Amino acid sequence: DEEIVGKRLKTALEKSNYEVEIFQDSQQAVARIAEKEFDIVVTDVRMEGIGGMEVLEHVLARSARTKVILITGYATVEVAREALTRGAFDFIAKPFKPDALREVILKAVKELGR
Repeated sequence: DEEIVGKRLKTALEKSNYEVEIFQDSQQAVARIAEKEFDIVVTDVRMEGIGGMEVLEHVLARSARTKVILITGYATVEVAREALTRGAFDFIAKPFKPDALREVILKAVKELGR
């Protein structure tokens, strides 16, 4: 997503001892996902290049245990339903507070048994 948002989230999550990688380019993110299994992936739904739903598919094809959290400024019931039906762990509408995302990430961490 936006570079500033990514940097802020990275800083906040690293303070909570999470290992974080951020990408501004969805194609680079998908290439990295093909190389490495991630525990949790946070992605925007609408991006240039590869959209969030397609990123979700790539992630789950690589590892069904990975928790994918989708964020969007275009939240509708239909988009949320599609995301969850396709296997997203959770869905967050923008604007959101960093604490809201941290709570969802913590929930995902607990479900992973970590």
